[in-house]
Amino acid sequence: MTAQIDTSPCPTPGWLPGGHLQTLYGALVARYHHISFVRERLTTPDGDFLDLDWTGPGLFTDKLANGTVSRPDIRLGRTAARRWMQDDDWASLPGGVDTPALVLFHGLEGSSHSHYAQAITQHFRARGWIVVIAHFRGCSGFPNRMARSYFSGDSEDIRFILDTLRQRLPNARWHAAGVSLGGNAMLKHIGEQGEALSWLAASIAISVPLDLVACGTRLSETRLGKHLYSRHFLRTMRTKIMEKAKRFPGNIDALRLSQVKTLREFDDLYTAPMHGYKNALDYWTRASSKPHLKTIAIPTLIVNARNDPFIPEPSLPGTQDCSASVVLQQPAEGGHVGFVTGPFPGHLGWLPGRMARFFESGT
Repeated sequence: MTAQIDTSPCPTPGWLPGGHLQTLYGALVARYHHISFVRERLTTPDGDFLDLDWTGPGLFTDKLANGTVSRPDIRLGRTAARRWMQDDDWASLPGGVDTPALVLFHGLEGSSHSHYAQAITQHFRARGWIVVIAHFRGCSGFPNRMARSYFSGDSEDIRFILDTLRQRLPNARWHAAGVSLGGNAMLKHIGEQGEALSWLAASIAISVPLDLVACGTRLSETRLGKHLYSRHFLRTMRTKIMEKAKRFPGNIDALRLSQVKTLREFDDLYTAPMHGYKNALDYWTRASSKPHLKTIAIPTLIVNARNDPFIPEPSLPGTQDCSASVVLQQPAEGGHVGFVTGPFPGHLGWLPGRMARFFESGT
């Protein structure tokens, strides 16, 4: 048996033509409800930390479990989290068998503030789900403790987060979703683990750069990839790593870093050597999730618009690249994590609705 194909479109409106506009409008203009979270900090096995932002039935950001009003914690600054998780909060969350729960892994330089994280959280929380936004190292509004950061093939951090969530709420019916970079890391881990992850009910990957060589090349060498999208990502990435260069002198070449202009150059200089790869090409090749799609053993939906400006259409997988547990949906329109629908000014409701349908019916 091979993967299934979903040929249904994303009904992108005529007033929003093309992958670039759909991507930018979705990220910068489209409307969505704003959600705040309760934050938990995990200490990783190597002594670093990861922040998880929680929401769900019985968990309130403006009051504690005992009903006491809680003011926003100023230490959380401009993050989407309002306060820190307290011991008593765990009893407030539903812990019954089959309580639906979702963990979302964000994309490059994303967070619980990201438009897609907010829209997805709102949809599922309103339907009684527990939702957790898992931040990669350095993406929660706080610099992580180590010279290393996060990267697109970080199976160990994905494993640690999933194991922790299963321990926190062992009776919940856990689902996982990953967006862009987070989707690649998630799919790679799921493929590596095979049947060992059968406790996960299902997973969904959205706008995923499954072939990092093809996607990295497009973002580093095309005109808009280099001068628009890469410049956007590098603005915050370079700032974070320059701060690390001050804390870890000798580990990072700050002068060369200040001259980086493409994602390939950034990954050559920092990401690859810091995380055990020879160079960007070695990193992109070995961290890609596409080779692992054949060993995915849990129901998995992979949604990639064919006009995604980050992802060359020829690099998208076919049924022969995937296991029978995978459903591929590759609509003609949608952009990169855009998927804006409806009359002007549009909304972001199509993607959460599509996710809910797959989680509930498997189709």
